[in-house]
Amino acid sequence: MNTNRRRSLQLLAGAAAVAAMPITPFAQEESLKSIASRKGMRFGNALGYRHRTPDYLALMARECNVIVAENETKWQALEPRPGDYQFEKADEMFAWARSQGMQVRGHTLVWQPAKWLPDWVNKHDFGANPAREAERLLRDHVGKVCDHFGRGIYSWDVVNEAVDPETGLNRVNVFTERLGAVEQIDLTFQLAREHAPTAHLVYNDYMRWDEGSAKHRAGVLKLLQDLKKRNAPVQALGIQSHIGSWDSSRNASNDLREWRKFLDEVTGMGLDLLITEFDVNDRKLPGDIARRDAGVAALARDYLDVTLSYPRLRDFLLWGMSDDHSWLLTWDEAPRTDGLPMRPTPYDAQLRAKPLRGAIADALRAMPQRV
Repeated sequence: MNTNRRRSLQLLAGAAAVAAMPITPFAQEESLKSIASRKGMRFGNALGYRHRTPDYLALMARECNVIVAENETKWQALEPRPGDYQFEKADEMFAWARSQGMQVRGHTLVWQPAKWLPDWVNKHDFGANPAREAERLLRDHVGKVCDHFGRGIYSWDVVNEAVDPETGLNRVNVFTERLGAVEQIDLTFQLAREHAPTAHLVYNDYMRWDEGSAKHRAGVLKLLQDLKKRNAPVQALGIQSHIGSWDSSRNASNDLREWRKFLDEVTGMGLDLLITEFDVNDRKLPGDIARRDAGVAALARDYLDVTLSYPRLRDFLLWGMSDDHSWLLTWDEAPRTDGLPMRPTPYDAQLRAKPLRGAIADALRAMPQRV
């Protein structure tokens, strides 16, 4: 019996019991941030400006001691037009977070795929000296954003998703065309260090643990190796951890073995790890809620038992805490074929704890103490 199947059977009875429970506000157990803190880890969630309902904020305040903005600190949100910086939404969110005793992560200074750069950047006239103009744009943006938020952001995703998952090669955009791919990423990290001298500087990507992500993992390793050779001030790999039933079939033991090998190579470079955007895609799991929630929890526990076993991993952030606040509900590449809404987060839409929350709590309790 494979590990996922065994986990699912163990959790199925608990999932059925949870589904039958009356609606209650949040879990009545010890908070996830408290469990994590005892092991030397921060625990948090991504918050979108439009998701700031009183109940959801109360849930975050109870469970989290870290916040990251879902979209509000990305380039296209902060500077939708040249020089028109719009910090108000992020400032408001972060002020609330600090009032609750939370720390703040920054996401992201440069989102590398061309389609996620501001439209005006892609259409920009780089003039007679395109390399110099490309550097000027990066210097201006990174400088203004880091200077604005200052030491209030303890960790930055400096560059996000620079590796093409299909080929393992570095992505192309208007900056790489003028500066070179590794050179541009190196420059962005150098600028981040200049303007955020105390921040933890992170390269963030969504390489997964399954066989279909092998080229992506290899490309991320090569990029990190190239940056280290250039003495770029990259300090950590952010592992987005959008895990789940992406492939129609998988070999769980082989996936875990290859994932550990990947993490060994990253930490062997002297880099820290972070889980930056955790959720569980359930599109290949049964429609029945109890069985599906059990499967989600089993997948999570298998993944977390390996990933959290690395003491250099000190940050664990969700990308949505309740099902109605998950990006997967609206992403056209990830729907369930039966049309049912996904259940990828630790809480349902009524803010009832699901088996996934229990799996996360158990994994946090079982992990080694952080250094």
